[in-house]
Amino acid sequence: MEFDFSAILLGLTVLFGVVWGLDRLFLYKKRKARLDAAGSEYRDPAPVDWARSLFPVVLAVLVLRSFVAEPFRIPSGSMMPTLDVGDFILVNKFAYGLRLPAFNTKFLDLGEPKRGDVVVFRWPGYLCQDASGKLVRSGDYGCADPHAPVPSQNWIKRVIGLPGDSIEIHGSDLLINGKPVTATEIGPYVGNPQRNEERLMLDMGATVWTEHLQREDGKLVNHLIARMPAYTTPNSIPNPVVPSKVPPGCYLVMGDNRNNSTDSRWWGCLPEQDLAGKAFMIWMSWKGWGAGGVDFHRIGTIIH
Repeated sequence: MEFDFSAILLGLTVLFGVVWGLDRLFLYKKRKARLDAAGSEYRDPAPVDWARSLFPVVLAVLVLRSFVAEPFRIPSGSMMPTLDVGDFILVNKFAYGLRLPAFNTKFLDLGEPKRGDVVVFRWPGYLCQDASGKLVRSGDYGCADPHAPVPSQNWIKRVIGLPGDSIEIHGSDLLINGKPVTATEIGPYVGNPQRNEERLMLDMGATVWTEHLQREDGKLVNHLIARMPAYTTPNSIPNPVVPSKVPPGCYLVMGDNRNNSTDSRWWGCLPEQDLAGKAFMIWMSWKGWGAGGVDFHRIGTIIH
């Protein structure tokens, strides 16, 4: 069973609000009058008392998580070295418009992603061809079952291509609208061999680079990426399911750990309706027992 905390919060908010509201409208006055006439101290029934106490708390949490900021935990190494496994991040929920909780339907447009933004989104699934030749989204990596349900998961990647952009990727070479994206090598990756993800990068001889992404206004977004070609060769773009031109209402996204990220190179562009928000800060970083514990120097880091 998929766990959707937003849906649970919404359901509890509605439940507590309905219980409390209906009691105040139809039962409260009669019950209070009866107890006053009997000379008894007034108390709400336990279910009503719980609903009255919890409704504003649950409502406040729902509003904050849905429209202001929501915490997420980084579960994999696909965004290393920018984000480590065990980082806890905050996501701006109004950067790209306000959406209804649980349904994710936008009702107020406040902006669109820019090239270089780090975004959290609901994973749309792999692009597969069904029996009729139509491209559909599937949860099956090998596309043996094109109509396999797509699991409800939150992923995080960096926006590389905007709607209408022409993207070409061949190995470590990235071209946006015909212009090569440059990167400056910093040096070998330095990590903790006690942690699985970092040990993999050390064993594969990963190197760290500063990539220079140019936005539409000409400003550069300088951010870290990792390359380890000894590990795997990622898909190129264009390929049989991912065209070079980014379709309308879609974004091409990639992980900063370029050789260890399942991203748009495999499953195509990210539909706008699946966006959850823009990652902006690390508020906690947990390396694990015996591997450093809390990494205090990462707390408060702004995500670029």
